[in-house]
Amino acid sequence: MPYEWLPPTQGAAIQELHLWPYRSLPKRGFVWFFGGTAALISVPLWPLLGTWLLWGMLPFIGIALSGLWWGLSRSYRDGDLIERLVVTSEMATLTRHNSRGPDQTWSANPYWVKVILHPTGGAVPDYLTLKGDGREVEIGAFLSAEERRSLLPELREAFAVILGTG
Repeated sequence: MPYEWLPPTQGAAIQELHLWPYRSLPKRGFVWFFGGTAALISVPLWPLLGTWLLWGMLPFIGIALSGLWWGLSRSYRDGDLIERLVVTSEMATLTRHNSRGPDQTWSANPYWVKVILHPTGGAVPDYLTLKGDGREVEIGAFLSAEERRSLLPELREAFAVILGTG
């Protein structure tokens, strides 16, 4: 699962959750994919070695490889976001560290926070939100519907443990 509950510190009543987008292509896979693509693109160029046609094809190959590199790098940068939920007996704080742009923060008294799963009518199926302090914010927008459903009872239990009702 692309989220993790950090172990509570000794003697501290705190629950901390980190969420991040799933990466289907790790950095090592990126290197292998790019190297393999470059090698396969170069195969049709072998018969052109030593001819003037090679120089006509090289700019297009370079543009294709540059576009591939840029696209995959951009995908990695966009995936460098983390949501961090910290719940204590005094405050629940959700911070979204965006890859581009400023961080977004929401805070509320944990006693009044409601964890809500909207099966329909949200931006995505099984839209998961935290509601409190007059605002409703989405948590785990990048998670799959199944992951949001499995996160729901864990979030409710975390709030219950902090408030001493669970």
